[in-house]
Amino acid sequence: MNEIRKELEQQKSAKKPLLFDGGMGTYFASLPGRMDERCETASLTRPEEIAAIHRDYLEAGCRCIKTNTFTVGADMADGQTDLAARMIEAASRLALAAAEPYGAHVFADIGSAPAGRELSRVENYRRQADLFLAQGVRCFLLETLISDEGVAEFARYLKERNPEAFLLVSYAVNFDGITREGCSGKVLLRNTAALADVDAVGFNCVSGPKHLLEYIRKLDLEGITLSVMPNAGYPTVIDRRTVFEEAPEYFGQKLAQIAHAGAAIIGGCCGTTPAHIAKAAAALAAPPRIIYAPRPIRPPEPRPLPRENSLAAKLDAGKRVTAVELDPPVDDEIGFFEEGVRALRDAGADAVTIADCPIGRPRADSCLLACKVKRELGMEPLPHMTCRDRNLNATKALLLGLSIEGVHNVLLVTGDPIPAEDRSEVKSVFNFNSRKLIRYVSSLNESTLRTPFRIFGALNLNARNFDIQLRTAQEKEEAGVSGFLTQPVLSAEALENLKRARRELKGSILGGIYPVVSHRNACFLKNEIAGMRICGEIVALYEGKEREEAEDLAVRISTEIAGEIAPYTDGLYLMTPFKRVELMKRILQKVVGA
Repeated sequence: MNEIRKELEQQKSAKKPLLFDGGMGTYFASLPGRMDERCETASLTRPEEIAAIHRDYLEAGCRCIKTNTFTVGADMADGQTDLAARMIEAASRLALAAAEPYGAHVFADIGSAPAGRELSRVENYRRQADLFLAQGVRCFLLETLISDEGVAEFARYLKERNPEAFLLVSYAVNFDGITREGCSGKVLLRNTAALADVDAVGFNCVSGPKHLLEYIRKLDLEGITLSVMPNAGYPTVIDRRTVFEEAPEYFGQKLAQIAHAGAAIIGGCCGTTPAHIAKAAAALAAPPRIIYAPRPIRPPEPRPLPRENSLAAKLDAGKRVTAVELDPPVDDEIGFFEEGVRALRDAGADAVTIADCPIGRPRADSCLLACKVKRELGMEPLPHMTCRDRNLNATKALLLGLSIEGVHNVLLVTGDPIPAEDRSEVKSVFNFNSRKLIRYVSSLNESTLRTPFRIFGALNLNARNFDIQLRTAQEKEEAGVSGFLTQPVLSAEALENLKRARRELKGSILGGIYPVVSHRNACFLKNEIAGMRICGEIVALYEGKEREEAEDLAVRISTEIAGEIAPYTDGLYLMTPFKRVELMKRILQKVVGA
C-alpha cells in the first residue's frame, strides 16, 4: 500500500491536513540573478540550489514536496523528449534524496499540457508518468488544470501501470470558481471526485487564500478528499519584477482556516515561500482562531424566478421563429438603425441580430445596442459576442449588464481578426475561442444568473470540410449551445449539409437566408467572402438585371429557399444586405407564418 494513503488516513483521523510545499518556480525566481532563468532546467544546471529549496520547505514543516517539473509538458509537446526526460530524471532524483531524511512524500508535478499540438494532452501526461515511474516516484500531482480533458484516461492509465500509484488532480479557478477554459470548478470537482482512479481533487493557483476559502465553503464536500493550494495572494509589479507581498503569517492563518473548512490536503502555489509554509505549519499546530463547524447538507436554495425570454419560449413551444440581422452603425447616428428595427418588428420578425464589429472593423457595440433595442423598441435582440478584444473579466461584466437590461439571448462566435493593414496599431486579443466562451457562459448560467442566457452558435453550411464543422458544432452543444444560426443556403451542397446537421445535431437551427441583390454582389460573395458558396445558376440569374428586377429576383429566390429548408429548420435567420430594410420587409411578408 502506498504510504501516502496511510498517512492521509491518520491525518484525517486526527483532523489535521497533509501539508505540501509552496511555489518552487516563484521562489527560485526570487533568488539573486535567477529572475530570467527557467526553474525546471535548474535541476540540470543548478542542482544544489533546487535541492536546497526542497530542504527549506521540508524544514518549514511540509510532509510532501513536488518535483521541479511543472512546465516539462511543454517540452514534451514541442518534441523535446530527451530534454524532458533529463529534467524529469534529475528533478526526481533531487526530490527523492531531499525527502528521504524527513520521511516525506514526493509528488511528480505535471502541469497542464499545451493544447493544439500533435501530442494529445493525455498522451503527454502518459509519457511523463512513465518517466516518473521509472525513477521510483509513486505519487502524482496533475495541477493547474483548466479543464478535465484527458484526466479520466490518464488516471486509468496510471493505475494500470501501477495500481498503488496515488493521483491528486487540481484545477485552477478564479475567485468565482471558473477556470480560464470557462469550466465550472464545482462541476470539475464533482466529476473528478467520482472517478475511481483519482485519490484526491481540489484547486490551486490563480486565487489567493481568502477567495479559495470563501469558494470551498459554498461546495458540498461530502465524500471528497479535498486539496487546496492557493497563491500567496495577488501579485504586483515592482521594478519590472512580479512580486507577492502578502505576509506569511496571514497566509498561514488562512491556510489553517481552509483546513478547518474541509481540506484534507493543503499547500501553497505561486508566491508561497518556506516562510509561508512554516507559518501554516505553526497555525495548524495552534488552536484555530476561527472554528468552522461542519455544515449540514442542505438542498440548494430556490433561485428567483427567471425573466421572460420570448424568443426562447417560442422555440421551446415548437413554433418557428424569424431573426433578422441588421448591422450596427459605424458612427453615433442611430436613426436609421432604430427605424430599421421598428420596420422589421412590425413586419413580423421575432428578433433582430446585431453583429459584433463584423470583419474586425469598429462599429457601435452590439451589446449596448441590444440593451437599447430591448428597452426602447420592445424587440427581442440577439447580440453577437466575439472572443476578440475581451478577457473573461470584461466578458462577465458585459454579460451581467445584458442580463440586468433583460437581454437573455446571445450568439457566441470566435470573431473575425483585425484587418492586416490595421495590425500595426490595433492588436487582436483572443483570450479564448468560441467553445471556451460558450462553456464560460454556461457556467454563469448555472452559478450566477437569475435568468440563464439562451446560447446560440454559428454553423457554416458552406464549409469545404463539413465533417470538421459538424464535430465543432457537437462540441459546442456539449459546452452549452442550444441552437445554431447558419450561413446562407445558396447551393445544393449547403442544403445537403443542412439536412445532415438536422439529423446529427440536437439543438434548434435557424437557416440562413441572404438575398443576393445584384450580379456584382453575387460574384463578390462567390469569390471573395469566406463562408459563402453560391451556385452558378443563381449567379447567372442576376446577369443584366437592374436594381428593381434584381430585388424582385432576390425576394423570389429567398422565398423559395425558405420553403425548401423549412423541413430541416426551426426558423429563419435573414441577413440584411446594404441596409435594404424595405427588401427585408417584402421577404418577411412572404415567409413569416409560411
